[in-house]
Amino acid sequence: MQEKHNLKFRNKLGFVLASVGSAVGMGNIWLFPYRVGQYGGAAFLLVYFFFVALFGYAGLSAEFAFGRLTGTGPIGSYQYALQTRGKKGGGLLGAIPLFGSLGIAIGYAVIVGWVLRYCAGGLTGSLFDTDAETYFADMTGPFGSLGWHAAVILLTALILFGGVLKGIEKANRIIMPAFFLLFLGVAVYVAFLPGAGAGYAYLLIPDWSQLLNPNTWVMAMGQAFFSLSITGSGMIIYGSYLGKEENIPRAAAQTAFLDTCAALLSGFVILPAVFAFGLDPASGPPLIFITLPKVFAQMPGGRLVSIVFFLSVIFAGITSLVNMFEVCAEAVMRHLHLPRKASVALVALIVYAAGTLIEYEPRLGSWMDAITIYIVPFGAVLCAIIIYWVLGTDRICAELNQGRSKPLGKGFRITAKYFYVGLAVLVLVCSILYKGIG
Repeated sequence: MQEKHNLKFRNKLGFVLASVGSAVGMGNIWLFPYRVGQYGGAAFLLVYFFFVALFGYAGLSAEFAFGRLTGTGPIGSYQYALQTRGKKGGGLLGAIPLFGSLGIAIGYAVIVGWVLRYCAGGLTGSLFDTDAETYFADMTGPFGSLGWHAAVILLTALILFGGVLKGIEKANRIIMPAFFLLFLGVAVYVAFLPGAGAGYAYLLIPDWSQLLNPNTWVMAMGQAFFSLSITGSGMIIYGSYLGKEENIPRAAAQTAFLDTCAALLSGFVILPAVFAFGLDPASGPPLIFITLPKVFAQMPGGRLVSIVFFLSVIFAGITSLVNMFEVCAEAVMRHLHLPRKASVALVALIVYAAGTLIEYEPRLGSWMDAITIYIVPFGAVLCAIIIYWVLGTDRICAELNQGRSKPLGKGFRITAKYFYVGLAVLVLVCSILYKGIG
């Protein structure tokens, strides 16, 4: 199914940076630090690292390999898998995780638009001239952020107009190193604030009793699963652009490692700063849009720090949107037979038109809950079952062994087919029961 028009990443570095860009997102920034402290600090981290290693090993690598094997996105990949069993309907199943990516993109673009406005507010000083709650409320009313929202979608579309090499890979080669450098600079600055040590204590001092709390394991599992962007769609399309000579399990491990570094770095930026000024490290949008502006307003040099911080968050958001747009645009190109730029433009138009209707914060929250609690986890489970139970471990392991000097051990098949798929189902169940775990 590999076609000549399906361009490739230049090498593994470009692929890994693009994959990290897709994985690093808002969950790393506004949810991970709070959960670490809430569920036992270093004790939570140990559980989280375990799940990251497992999901990267058996989940992320499988989605990469599935895409490379089929040379297409979720619709074509699922169709291929079912055809190996003489079955039809794979394309319809593949549309489910594709809709999940589109649904996240619709809400995500609105949120990144908010971040862009906050970055501009830090630059002009308007962010500090208004009470944080009022500033956020003014921005998140009905049709309250149309221009900023449009700017984010336009920027994402412009990157994708360049294709895989000149667009996705080139942008991530610049943006992701910049993200890490900017966040690292802020982390170093924050470390010297009086009272910052309380934030490090909240993050790192272990409460071993939390290991006996089932919620610790559930939340660490959910955080790891969703942080790696295992959705049954986006990582498949990036895998389809990877050459046969590349070692997929190694690339998956590097992606998981860098994504974890980004999450930890965000914790070392946010929590020490919040604790230094005695504020509540609440999770979710209030942390970025209400709590942190209050911190920046009191911090020496806070205006400059706010600009750097929000610019870093924009970078994380744009690279994630690039992946979501790309998997949708590829489906339009392949199945509606439109040229690349027209496909990207169509996806951008749909995302913007739908997003304008949910710019009001309560609507956006309901939308994102519906997508992330039900559709995305279901798509991920569906993908895991199709890869390991429909396509089969023989075919996917043969693809995973391409580019490796030593084949995967026999233990991989058991771990992936039973343990990983079982945990993916558990993620879906817990997501519904807990009303979201990632």
